[in-house]
Amino acid sequence: MSKDSYEIGLGNSDTETRRNAKLDQVSFWGEQAKKLSWFNQWTKTLEWNSPFAKWFIGGKINASYNTLDVHQTNKAKKPAILWEGEDGESRTVTYADLYRDVCKFGNILKSLGVKKGDRVTIYLPMVPELPIAMLACARIGAIHTVVFSGFSATSLRDRIDDSKSKVIVTADVGYRRGSSVNLKEIINDAIDELNFVEHVVVLKRREESILLGTKDKFWHELMKDSSEECEPEHLDSTHPLFILYTSGTTGKPKGVLHGTGGYLTHLNSTFQWAFDIRESDIFFCTADIGWVTGHSYVVYGPLLHGATEIMYEGVPDYPNTSRMWDIIQRYGVTIFYTTPTALRMFMKFGDSIPNSFKLSSLRLLGTVGEPINPKVWRWYFNIIGKSKCPIIDTWWQTETGGMILSPLPGLETIPLKPGSATKPIPGLDVAVVDEEGNELPTDTKGYLVIRKPWPGMLLTLWKDDKKYKDVYWSKFENNYYPGDYAIKDSDGYFWLLGRADDILKVAGHRIGTAELESNLVSHDNIAESAVCGIPDEIKGEVIIAFVVLKQNTKKSEDVLRAELIQTIRNGIGPIATPQQIYFVTKLPKTRSGKIMRRVLKAIASNEKVGDVSTLEDGAAVKDVQDTFAKLQKSIKNNKS
Repeated sequence: MSKDSYEIGLGNSDTETRRNAKLDQVSFWGEQAKKLSWFNQWTKTLEWNSPFAKWFIGGKINASYNTLDVHQTNKAKKPAILWEGEDGESRTVTYADLYRDVCKFGNILKSLGVKKGDRVTIYLPMVPELPIAMLACARIGAIHTVVFSGFSATSLRDRIDDSKSKVIVTADVGYRRGSSVNLKEIINDAIDELNFVEHVVVLKRREESILLGTKDKFWHELMKDSSEECEPEHLDSTHPLFILYTSGTTGKPKGVLHGTGGYLTHLNSTFQWAFDIRESDIFFCTADIGWVTGHSYVVYGPLLHGATEIMYEGVPDYPNTSRMWDIIQRYGVTIFYTTPTALRMFMKFGDSIPNSFKLSSLRLLGTVGEPINPKVWRWYFNIIGKSKCPIIDTWWQTETGGMILSPLPGLETIPLKPGSATKPIPGLDVAVVDEEGNELPTDTKGYLVIRKPWPGMLLTLWKDDKKYKDVYWSKFENNYYPGDYAIKDSDGYFWLLGRADDILKVAGHRIGTAELESNLVSHDNIAESAVCGIPDEIKGEVIIAFVVLKQNTKKSEDVLRAELIQTIRNGIGPIATPQQIYFVTKLPKTRSGKIMRRVLKAIASNEKVGDVSTLEDGAAVKDVQDTFAKLQKSIKNNKS
């Protein structure tokens, strides 16, 4: 843990908010909820039947109304989204534009037979039509399920099939690193034989004509004649707003289900507390909307506050390594929220690039997706923030809805410690516990838990209450367990120490080992597989795969390696590509048959293996070590 601290903040000193939260957590969240616009007030703030929480029972609300309608009297002409494409194309979308198009698309969805509670899968690149589609669903009470546009047809099919979406919204192409990705073709593959899909709405982005199927309709043609009036549905506070699929420790991704009133309350509060949002701010979060950060702090959080934000389609270092700093300078960005992975990459490019741009508009910097190491924190603070911007190191998950641990310069000024997400947000009870669930003394490594319900928490897992209980609530009774190790120091600051389960964090994206392994063994020549993550200077963690071949396999390792990489890319997507694949004759397993990923990780990281007394066959470790050493030697020889 870093010993140094930085006395930097925005001068806010609200002590009352935390005091009220400690006095009565439930009443506190009730007061926060009143800052939203409700059609009907709730009759009960919280109904808690562990592990199921219902917030603001009896309250009627709409997410689209709270992000758009409330701003039409005084912010209609204000830019909501300043969009920039990778090729330099740009658009300004005002709150009036957004309101009009959301109403029009809401009517389109209704004309396609979408009713309250129906699911709509959205598979779009980072274009304004993506939040428009989401908010149109929210307006009519449909449940949106956004799938990251980098996922393969197989991953997409799993998600569409699980949600039983009757309507798909996509584009002909997306653009990444100067190349186009044929999204419509991927959709066609994904929905083949999924007869419940009734319509596919296609956003046309390039001039070339495309062949439409019987289910296909063009976005622009539907929008032409659609009415601009669409009354928002008065929805129960607990009405589902979206499903977002996230990798787990079992093969299939989990459908995390979020409600409306509680989720909006959590976001409205945390966005203000963390970012101290002001009328003049230009907010830039680099997250893709296909992930939860994009849902919470690109779509709902900024729009609830009537903020102006940058939305960028493309990667941060294309067409050159100065792209982010150029955007910040040109648009006068005041708040920049990105990942430690991106920052490590920027660091590698050298200080001279950001130093050649005027970044003086920045007043606040944030990080999300994974813990930030102190060295990167200091670089971010000194080089990008010029030692004047507080750094908001946030920890949270898809399941939590919004921030759980974070400095809150919009609320209070506290010393910042490089590498620590500081303290829980008000109204959250967070602790570090041992195997028995007992709170540990300070500076002791243990399991992070949340001991009381909070408004932003997931309702459940889509169609699977049992798994919801088993995954999050079974390890510690009545405690939510996110699967992370942590330490709490003597100042009450939390330090996240990585995953305690079989989830890998690659460039801030969660990837389940089970999903990866099942993809690998789907190859005809593979008998068994195991994957682990090892530290990486840029991505935080990279994937290493170990595979056992079936007997009598004739293909060479080079051919198999290429085929397996393609299998992963087709089955999950490029983000899950292993950095290296090792071929072994045995995998290290316990006597009960569980693969010891700790052993694999230690070998791949060149660390001590430690105790292997529980192994079924100790020779398996030597086999893996020998294979690893042989390959490392081969790589070294090829380089020399």
